Amino acid sequence: MQVIVRDNNVDQALRALKKKMQREGIFREMKLRRNYEKPSERRAREEAEAVRRYRKLLRKRMDREGY
Repeated sequence: MQVIVRDNNVDQALRALKKKMQREGIFREMKLRRNYEKPSERRAREEAEAVRRYRKLLRKRMDREGY
């Protein structure tokens, strides 16, 4: 990952880097890898995330279609 510093503005470049890392999911992955997660726990978490995403999609679809 690369960010260009323009006019010696390091704060702006750092902000851009953090935004890119957030978009890529690096912070989330670092948090998950902080301690060991059993394979069964990982499977359960991923399934729960999938259900959450699906329900969110349904909610948005219902709002759009006006049910």
